[in-house]
Amino acid sequence: MHISHLHLVNFKNYEEADVSLVDGINGFVGPNGSGKTNILDAIYYLSMCKSYLNVLDRQNIRFNEHFFSIMGDWIKDEQVAQIHCAVKLNAKKVFRKNKKEYDKLADHIGQYPVVMISPYDRDLIAEGSELRRRWMDGILSQLDREYLDQIQRYSKVLDQRNALLKNMHEYRLFDKESIEPWNVQLAALGTEIHQKRSSFVQQFIPYFQQFYENISSGSEQVAFTYKSQLEEGNLLELLVQSERRDAITQYTHVGTHKDDLLFTINDHPVKKFGSQGQQKSYIIALRLAQYEWLKIHLNMKPVLLLDDIFDKLDSLRVAKLLELVSNNYFGQVVVTDTDEERLARILNELPIQKKFYRVNFGTISEPLNTDK
Repeated sequence: MHISHLHLVNFKNYEEADVSLVDGINGFVGPNGSGKTNILDAIYYLSMCKSYLNVLDRQNIRFNEHFFSIMGDWIKDEQVAQIHCAVKLNAKKVFRKNKKEYDKLADHIGQYPVVMISPYDRDLIAEGSELRRRWMDGILSQLDREYLDQIQRYSKVLDQRNALLKNMHEYRLFDKESIEPWNVQLAALGTEIHQKRSSFVQQFIPYFQQFYENISSGSEQVAFTYKSQLEEGNLLELLVQSERRDAITQYTHVGTHKDDLLFTINDHPVKKFGSQGQQKSYIIALRLAQYEWLKIHLNMKPVLLLDDIFDKLDSLRVAKLLELVSNNYFGQVVVTDTDEERLARILNELPIQKKFYRVNFGTISEPLNTDK
């Protein structure tokens, strides 16, 4: 599976761009801020129906424009599918496959998987629990449509319960009968979500540990733990116990929306006790395990998107990644770099099909001749 063609209109800093890609490795070189990462984000959009970087779709519309369009040709099982995403201001996002609009975006998730390794991945360790839940949910959603539906329904029920709590606070009236139906729905969905997350973590950890050992050549022990309030008891009972506190604060304090992953190295939090190199290895191992997990369970190789990693990784970790590329472990790879000579030198050593473009602040040149 790979993407063979990409067409952008008013997407981020691109007024219009047209790019052909090979089923091998595709390099985009240019200075910081020129738009290299936006190419990767456009491909991510066509896979996950959303941006890797910006939560709000409208933030990806080119300045002073009112819409953007991303179109890509995906080839899978020798069949070509044209995927089109269009976003207009004050209008519903449109997502089409072969000119037929999806009834639900969830129907597309998992059909054309991608995995992105980016400098922003450090936030998985450094930032709050929401990013780690979103990472876990993103993997599970590509494998399990029911799970995606469950987390979406859970979010809507949670919003309704919080709105009711706010309303009761405004009127200084606690109505137990009104909140009970929302407790029941939240508990049922949350219990299913918890079970699937718990099962995923137990199965995923060995893949992660193996990749960490391979890329770090270190002797430290790494793992991560799924932390959930549901380990303390039945969610419905926990919600009932928390009703009074929730009514005062106008917020639901228990549930799977409070879940987290504790990343550890030698039984200590990697955020506090991991060196910079260990944290980098940790993140790369998570992403490569994600790639392996999707490859096995979807029975296809995801597209691998590498954003400016050669400037951020030491030679050991770069060598380990390139070894995987050389061994045909990955399928299509799209990579960005600021150093044209470095990218050409690294990739031209690989015995696979390749193509290079120069990016210059919203324009993409013809392929570079880098075989000299």
